[in-house]
Amino acid sequence: MKHNLTRWHKAFKAFLHPRVVTMLFFGFSAGIPILLIFSSLSLWLREAGVERSAVTFFSWAALGYSFKFVWAPLVDQMPIPFLTRTFGRRRSWILASQASIMAAIVWMAMIDPASERLSLMAMAAVFLGFSSATQDIAIDAYRIESAGKELQVMMASAYIAGYRIGMLVAGAGALFMADFLGSSKAVYNYSAWQTTYCVMAGVMIIGMATAWIIREPDPGERAASIYGSFSHARSFFLFLLAAAGFVFWFYSSAGLAEDLKSVLGQWSHNTHLASFFVEAIRLAVGVGVAMLIARILTLAGVVDSKMVHASYVAPVSDFFNRYGTSLAWLLLALIGLYRISDIVLGVISNVFYQDLGFTKTQIASVVKTFGLFMTIAGGFLGGILSIKFGVIRILFAGALLSSVTNLLFVAMAQTGPSLVFLYLVISADNLAGGLASAAFVAFLSSLTSVRFTAIQYAVFSSLMTLIPKVFSGYSGTIVDSLGYPVFFLITALMGIPVLVLVVLCQKYLGQDGHTQ
Repeated sequence: MKHNLTRWHKAFKAFLHPRVVTMLFFGFSAGIPILLIFSSLSLWLREAGVERSAVTFFSWAALGYSFKFVWAPLVDQMPIPFLTRTFGRRRSWILASQASIMAAIVWMAMIDPASERLSLMAMAAVFLGFSSATQDIAIDAYRIESAGKELQVMMASAYIAGYRIGMLVAGAGALFMADFLGSSKAVYNYSAWQTTYCVMAGVMIIGMATAWIIREPDPGERAASIYGSFSHARSFFLFLLAAAGFVFWFYSSAGLAEDLKSVLGQWSHNTHLASFFVEAIRLAVGVGVAMLIARILTLAGVVDSKMVHASYVAPVSDFFNRYGTSLAWLLLALIGLYRISDIVLGVISNVFYQDLGFTKTQIASVVKTFGLFMTIAGGFLGGILSIKFGVIRILFAGALLSSVTNLLFVAMAQTGPSLVFLYLVISADNLAGGLASAAFVAFLSSLTSVRFTAIQYAVFSSLMTLIPKVFSGYSGTIVDSLGYPVFFLITALMGIPVLVLVVLCQKYLGQDGHTQ
């Protein structure tokens, strides 16, 4: 009994640790951009008269989160002139990415989607996604390196709490402000959204102040860079050319893609399936073009091949060597699918509430504000229970609850706009989501080697969102074809493979997520 009380006391006391408190503010900084790409932007575009299917396609602007492992080695190793000497490797990249986030949000604020080309808004959203993903790389590396494994669960919980507060500001705050300034579904007002996004850019100062004040973490076992500034510059040039090749392919293939969609749609009598197939192939070819450019430039000696091996091959080899081939692939499958139910549903949730008949104010007060407290409660509960019962058990519980709560959306779609039922659904869904997220972040941190912190965690977190975000881009199309009830049922069923993967991984891992 005394031992149990000691463990509970230790768990609660850990929340007051300075490093844990720091993650609360960094979580806030990381939570600001995401909804400015997803739900808040979705409502802005809908009020501006953009079609629902086009609105959900904007979720692909956040694919930078899913491919951030590509430039994670640059963030991990490349110094930033002046900043790195002044603030250190991790803090300099955090500050630089936060400045880019502010610039991207202001850029979006300067574009009216009702009267200007959507491609301009898409470019600004992509830049925001890229900058935000870079911030995540640097913050994740800082979190893992700044404290031992015993604090990682609590730091993950604090990070999630701060993240959700940031999402509240960028979600409910943005909706309240746009509504207050005179924009609604019936009467669109661009200046209201412009002012709102400019204010959102301003609140990023909180994260920048945190990065300015804190100390750089002790490098410990982290591998020091053995390459000079010229080698890093060449590596950065390689990344820019590969990225340019990817963008050029997408720009030049747009017309061909539309023609193929039309032909395949007529042949298959299913335009939505044809669109998915063409865009999937287009994405794969784009990645192939970028890889081909990188390969050619590496063979040509533009970048040091040993540096490429150390940046990309060594971290992957380390992961497979530590866990073995079979378990490593099993873990990667679990990472890639764990969040699929939540992410696919989350992209269209705000549009669903609005289509159901809820006002922006109700969405902001119930879904964003009340939901925030439930998510924070779930995050802290997940952290405490992970310490008490082990990360893997809470990982399974979180996956199960996340799938089951999606069934409540099926009932809501059939009952109509009931505020009481909305409170019930948001309570269950956000509590489950917070619990699952805390356990999952701690689980990913435990899989990461300190020697390759930024790179390995970037690969894990990129894989975590890649498959869900690809599917989420078609959530609006699925709803248009099958309706909300069937869509929500599909998202619930997506959780079944995740439960199987958790059970299989548990056979090899202990309850704390380490091999036995």
